[in-house]
Amino acid sequence: MRWQQLFADLQAQFEAAEEAESRAEWASRARAETGAVRLVDRLGGSVGAQLVVTCRGAGRITGVLTELGADWLLLAGERDREQLVAAGAVRAVAGLGRWTAPAREDGAVRARLDLRRALRGLARDRSVVQVLLDDGTVLIGTIDRVGADYVELAEHHADEPRRPGAVRQVHAVVIDAVAVVRTLAPGWD
Repeated sequence: MRWQQLFADLQAQFEAAEEAESRAEWASRARAETGAVRLVDRLGGSVGAQLVVTCRGAGRITGVLTELGADWLLLAGERDREQLVAAGAVRAVAGLGRWTAPAREDGAVRARLDLRRALRGLARDRSVVQVLLDDGTVLIGTIDRVGADYVELAEHHADEPRRPGAVRQVHAVVIDAVAVVRTLAPGWD
């Protein structure tokens, strides 16, 4: 009887140690997996959610997350005003849900859908935009062209179309300095 009790105690100790080791391994694996999650993947689980994104130079940007790119996110703000946010300018995000999108590989197509491509779309549309730089500078005008590492903006009043007589000056802005680009409706300055 004493031998049976001794073996039962040893078996219980072995099972407890094995369970503790399994829990520690699971926790370590969960930490390693979480450590590999990029912000863009974490944000991917919150498409459709209202977020508050704090950006270097632009402060807090609020809107519904509608799209994600390789290095940008698109928020729909008040009156469906779109706000293109450079991922490099993001400092914090509030309003995230529980879910994380599955990690995506940056394939050839996804890598080409970068901030420059999104800015080229705005240039093609001739949209009047407000560009907030990472130092807090605000520029309003129309994007004329997008180079490899810069964007050219013709500065003019928001309620005027881009015409040679309306352009005050042209800025060549380094893309890495762009924090947020907002589309503007006439009369918004």
